[in-house]
Amino acid sequence: MRRTDQPRLRAATRPRLLTALIAVTVLTATTAASCGDEEPPVAAATAQRSTVAEVIDAPATVTARAAATLTAPADGTLASLRVQPGQRVRRGQVLAVVDSPSARDRLRQAREALAAARRAGGGISVGDLGGSRRGTDRAAAEAFDGAQAAAEKISDPRVRDALLAQVRSARKQYAAAARAADEAVRAVRRGIGGLNSAVGALSAAQRVQAQQAYDLAKAAVDALTLRAPIAGVVQPGGTRASSGLPPEALAGLLGQSGGAAAGIDPSVLAPAQGGPPPGVDDAVSAGGRVTAGTPVLTIVDTGALGLLAEVDETDILLVRPGLVATVELDAVTGATYDATVRSVDVLPTTSARGGVSYRVRLALGAGRFGGTGAEAGTETRTEPGEGAAPTPRPGMNAVVHLRVREAADAVTVPASAVFSADGRDAVWVVRDGHAARAAVTVGVQGQDLVQIVDGVAAGERVVVRGTDQVRAGQEVR
Repeated sequence: MRRTDQPRLRAATRPRLLTALIAVTVLTATTAASCGDEEPPVAAATAQRSTVAEVIDAPATVTARAAATLTAPADGTLASLRVQPGQRVRRGQVLAVVDSPSARDRLRQAREALAAARRAGGGISVGDLGGSRRGTDRAAAEAFDGAQAAAEKISDPRVRDALLAQVRSARKQYAAAARAADEAVRAVRRGIGGLNSAVGALSAAQRVQAQQAYDLAKAAVDALTLRAPIAGVVQPGGTRASSGLPPEALAGLLGQSGGAAAGIDPSVLAPAQGGPPPGVDDAVSAGGRVTAGTPVLTIVDTGALGLLAEVDETDILLVRPGLVATVELDAVTGATYDATVRSVDVLPTTSARGGVSYRVRLALGAGRFGGTGAEAGTETRTEPGEGAAPTPRPGMNAVVHLRVREAADAVTVPASAVFSADGRDAVWVVRDGHAARAAVTVGVQGQDLVQIVDGVAAGERVVVRGTDQVRAGQEVR
């Protein structure tokens, strides 16, 4: 309690003694109240040298390194299922076989057409040449278009791309044979070519068409054997948009691994749409009916988990590859995980909050209980006897604490001391017991402390509470 009023009381004259006593009583009651639970409206603290770290918090989703959904390449039945849910498989391992009568019928018809084309030869008149060419073109178009449509329904990118490349090659080879046949037919009609050469060219085109149709039909039947495009753990069915995962999580779960799916970036593998309603198992058992595109199995590679975080545009320029971070998961209370920034997207996306944000991809490390790394960007620590945290699963929600900047031995003030005035950052500096507004340059901005690059020196007193109630020249005790 202040004693500055006591000498004034003793100096009072006798005629004003009663008034002075009343004033002392009021002053005593007022100062007593200020010494109670109520804090003074204005408070000051000393600028000090210390280490300050700036941490950005961002929502994130745990992602798998790779995920690939295998779908039925044609209508039929699931003839055999050679793996169990949760089983770990190697790349290239046979997982299931689809029996498609329609695909086998096309192969049988292509085999018969190829045999007929090989037996065919002469017996074609000049008037029949044009009709034979048009018939061959129709057969080729039907075979190639059907093979391309079937290939596009295959989810395994390696098998799909190989079949599509085979279709393109077949079209080119047939086109070359057809051009040769057309030239021979025109030569016959102009009387400068023999009928035998035209018939031979036309027969060659028919054989090329039949051979290519047979090869494509056989490749389609071979594709009925589903093999694992990546190593990982098997789960029935596929990843569907109705699975409950937000688009960012689903995009992170799927990905770019050769087009099959990678756990960090979304790519060509799309989630199977539709499917049963929530609460209904979408697994296809052996002997069950399937249609082209039906998800049969999904392989998830959890060998290296990652994170897909959304950082607001106001903070993204501070984020760069190599930054370390700590992570907290909704599913693992009391644990912190290590993470490192791998890449930062160049193009923005609309965040869940409606603003502009950028995706940041991180590698997720080990987790532990009892760590304090999520607080103000400090290092994660584990007390003796505390164990490692469980391994997360893809799709889990998380918060990433990115340690973007740090300054050691810096002049710092409490964050509450800094305010905005005339478009600049400023603080109230207490000099000779009176407040003076000082413009400052702010550096690293921590949760509790702020670095002052210019405007305040270590050891100076600054107002840290009630800055909106202070005026220039005001006495501050």
